[in-house]
Amino acid sequence: MELAFAPPMYLSTGKRTLGKVKPHNPMLSASQKSFPRRLSTCLATLSSQPTQAVEFEVENKKHDLLRAVQDTQRGLITTADQRSLIEEALVSVEGYNRGTPIDLVKLDGTWRLQYTSASDVLILLEAAARLPFFQVGQIYQKFECRDQSRGGIIRNVVRWSIPNLLEEQEGATLLVSAKFDVVSVRNIYLQFEEITVQNIKISEELQSLIAPAILPRSFISLQILQFLRSFKAQFPVTNRALSATEPGRRSVGGLYYLSYLDSNMLLGRSVGGGGVFIFTKAQPLD
Repeated sequence: MELAFAPPMYLSTGKRTLGKVKPHNPMLSASQKSFPRRLSTCLATLSSQPTQAVEFEVENKKHDLLRAVQDTQRGLITTADQRSLIEEALVSVEGYNRGTPIDLVKLDGTWRLQYTSASDVLILLEAAARLPFFQVGQIYQKFECRDQSRGGIIRNVVRWSIPNLLEEQEGATLLVSAKFDVVSVRNIYLQFEEITVQNIKISEELQSLIAPAILPRSFISLQILQFLRSFKAQFPVTNRALSATEPGRRSVGGLYYLSYLDSNMLLGRSVGGGGVFIFTKAQPLD
């Protein structure tokens, strides 16, 4: 950095005289003042680069995982090689979220099933594949826990239908409700409470059969249509063995490990070999 004054000059007379003061340079001062700001901006940019690189890497891993499951019909049709590839891709994504506490705000909302190896879900998909009178549409997991600190409500939602009787794919809804509690950093415990069949949407063919369009609709036919549309059946989920020996413990429960969670993907494992689940964020359900 240059000094503010020039060094002293000696004339031929031998007398010492002061050197001239350099004129003030406003550009230099402005540069000096802005240097700390530019330095902090540069450092912030450098520090954000590793984070951006990790985020880009995670998104690539998530894309690889979804690509690995896209031809499996949500897990119904898989080969040994596919299952091995899916597990490898799953573990690769899970590694980025390991040890991070569950964020209930991020968990809250509706998640659509993309893949599972859980037998209780695959049996529904198998039935739909084998039975011509049964269809399974979208399957969701809906968490209600935004304003909670230690748990909330989870609803497993299955859209299903009976061709020609109900609307395609979404003719009715099977709802399995449970309470959940956060029991460790990544584990939640589910207590299933109720199974509900609701939102019956009858097909146009069935409506025409009950109340033909060419005939005036009678009071009875209108009552039948209204009953079907508003039909709702609820069944409590109980464990008979427990209710007989421990009356206070009737609900069926299970431990669920949330292995990865961000704003658009949820990965889970049923503890005890119950299977894996791959979900992506969906629009809220009606």
